[in-house]
Amino acid sequence: MAPPVPPLTDLVLPWFDAQARDLPWRRAETTPWGVMVSEFMLQQTPVARVEPVWTRWMAEWPLPSSLAAAPRAEVLRAWGKLGYPRRALRLHEAARVIATEHDDVVPSDVDVLESLPGVGSYTARAVAAFAYRRRCPVVDTNVRRVVARAVHGRGDAGPVRARADLADVEALLPADEATAARLSAALMELGAVVCTARNPRCELCPARRTCAWQAAGRPAYTGPRRPPQGYAGTDRQVRGKLLDVLREAPAPVEKVVLDAVWSNAAQRDRCLDSLLVDGLAEQLADGRFSLGCTPVSGE
Repeated sequence: MAPPVPPLTDLVLPWFDAQARDLPWRRAETTPWGVMVSEFMLQQTPVARVEPVWTRWMAEWPLPSSLAAAPRAEVLRAWGKLGYPRRALRLHEAARVIATEHDDVVPSDVDVLESLPGVGSYTARAVAAFAYRRRCPVVDTNVRRVVARAVHGRGDAGPVRARADLADVEALLPADEATAARLSAALMELGAVVCTARNPRCELCPARRTCAWQAAGRPAYTGPRRPPQGYAGTDRQVRGKLLDVLREAPAPVEKVVLDAVWSNAAQRDRCLDSLLVDGLAEQLADGRFSLGCTPVSGE
């Protein structure tokens, strides 16, 4: 009789301990604040782009209070081209709240974390698990894909099912808090580097012996999919081009400088207006434009 196959935890954790990427925010000396900064930066942004920015950011602002004291325009410049720059402003505001209301210490409670500006369910759980070694399901696209394949035998996770996705991962976590937190990180790593959306490297997967998708012959996924998100020609691209000008300019710029970055005047002006509303840009009394320097009402 063949020996029983070890549970997923016993298969994935040794692999993670031996093969996990050496990312700076995973190191023992990284503070909860460093973990939180990494989670803001990593949203929809590849690790390779985040790592150098995170390193400079933590050297400049090692505490929430040090970031909170920085001018908003300086924060936006330091964010560079990570994309979705409102994340930088939300992190700046979260730093102020942590510094003033939590004695400069990132909270460990998921509900308290979710009350911070810019911190949603995923980020709150990620900080609790990865910074404080708490047992709580952390579900991102990579984790959903691993669970869909290894547990349910499907090639893809399909549309988000928030409660069901959390329950799926919760069921996999061992009772011990620190071990559960490591498994959360391991599942994420497995989806990022082995169980990838395209060309999964099943021959390297530590869970291949228990994978339901592998056992079923790796059937193609035929369920609903999220439509691909375009970029070229979108307002997001135009906003990025306008911000590039403001970020790189040594002084405020005239409107004509911004007009040169996009030929569609209606779209360009709409995007500029949205940057002003979001607090990412500011119009000075003389009519010139600069990066946002003052908080937006309601932030």
